Amino acid sequence: MKFEYFIAKRIIDSKAYKSSVSAPIIKIGIAAIAIGIVVMMIAIATGIGLQQKIREKVVAFNGDIIISNFDSNNSQESGKPISMNQDFYPEFKSVDEVEHIQAVATKFGIIRTETDFEAIILKGVGADFKWSYFQDFLIEGRLPDYSEGRNEDVLISKYLANRMQFKLGDSFTTLFRKEDPNKPPSMITYHIVGIYSSGFKDFDETYVLGDLRHLQRLNRWESDQAGHFEVFVKDYAKLNETFNQVYQNTPSLLNVVTVEQKFGSIFEWIKIFIKNIYGIIGIMILVAGINMITALLVLVLERTQMIGILKALGSNNWAIRKIFLYNASYLISLGLIWGNVIGLGLLFAQKYLKLFPLNPDVYYVTEAPVYISLGYILALNIGTFVLCLVMLLLPSYIITKISPVKAIRFE
Repeated sequence: MKFEYFIAKRIIDSKAYKSSVSAPIIKIGIAAIAIGIVVMMIAIATGIGLQQKIREKVVAFNGDIIISNFDSNNSQESGKPISMNQDFYPEFKSVDEVEHIQAVATKFGIIRTETDFEAIILKGVGADFKWSYFQDFLIEGRLPDYSEGRNEDVLISKYLANRMQFKLGDSFTTLFRKEDPNKPPSMITYHIVGIYSSGFKDFDETYVLGDLRHLQRLNRWESDQAGHFEVFVKDYAKLNETFNQVYQNTPSLLNVVTVEQKFGSIFEWIKIFIKNIYGIIGIMILVAGINMITALLVLVLERTQMIGILKALGSNNWAIRKIFLYNASYLISLGLIWGNVIGLGLLFAQKYLKLFPLNPDVYYVTEAPVYISLGYILALNIGTFVLCLVMLLLPSYIITKISPVKAIRFE
C-alpha cells in the first residue's frame, strides 16, 4: 500500500475526523455532489426522453420522410395524387437505411351527430401501414385491418371519442365535400373498432384512421393512386444522410422533405432541450467543484500540523498533496454513490409510476418521459469525478506554501 493512500485511509477512518470542525463542511460538499448528480441525471433523462417521445409521436403520424407531388396545396389534405407504380414502392431497395414505406392519403371531413359536429382529417391507410406505433397508443379495442377489401372500420382518438361522446363499437356519419360546390357532400358511416391516445393533442384532436380505398373513391382516383408516401428509416441519427439518398433515388417530379422540415417549429423547440442540459451540467459541476474546494481547504487547515510533521520527516509537496486528493476522491465518490441512488430511484419511479404529469398543450406529452441509459450515466459520473478532481489540483497547491516550522507550531 502506498504511503499517501495509507495516510489518507487512516484520516478517513479516524473517529476524530468524523467529529471534527470540518465534518459539517465535508457533509455539505458530499451533499452538493449528490444533488448535482441528481439534477444532472434528471435533466438528461427528461430532456432526451421528452425529445425522443415527441419525435416518435410526430413520426408515427407522418413518417421520417414524406414523398409527395409538387403543388400549391399547403393544407394537410392530399392534393394531386401520386401513382403507386414507382421503383421505390412497395420496397425502397435502393436505400439500405429505409426500413419501411407506405402509401397514404388525407382528406378533410366533418363528423355529424344529432347534437354536435366536429372537423377531422381522415387519414386513409392500406394493408402496408406501419401499425407498430399505434399499437403502443391503443387504449381500447383493436387496430383496423384493411387487407381484406374495403371496410368502414376506423381508429379514433380518445380526445374525439370523449368530445363526441362515442364509445367502442359506435357508428358515426362523416361528411366529405365534393369538388363541385353545388353538389351535396358525400356521406360515409364509419364503425369504431379502436380508440387510441398518443398524448399529442395537435394530432389526437384531428386524425381518424380509416381505409385508403374510401378516399380513392371519394377523390375519384384510381386504385393505384395515393396522396403521398411516408418513409421510415432504420436509424434516426442518420436521417439527413438517408434523406439525401432517398432524394437522389426519387423522380424529380416528386417533392421529398423530412419530418423535421415539415414540422420545423416543433423540432427547433425540442432542440433547445439539449442546450438547456449542457447549461445545467456546467452549473452543477461548477457548484459541486466549489463546494469540494471549500472542503479541501478546510481539511488542509485542520491538518496543518500533520502537514508540517510530514514535511519535517522528508515528505515532498506532491506526496502530501496526494494524501488530500485521495481524501477528496473518497468524498466525491461518496457523493456520486448517494446521487446515483437517489437520482435513479426518482427516474425509475417516474418511468413506472408516472408521478409528474405535464400539460400536453405545452409539452405534447401527458407525463414527463425519462430516458435511462447506462452510457450517459457512466459518462456523467466519470466526467463529474474527473472535473471535480481537476478543479482541486490548484487549491491543493496551497500545501507547498506551508512552512514546516510554522505548521508544527500552528494551533
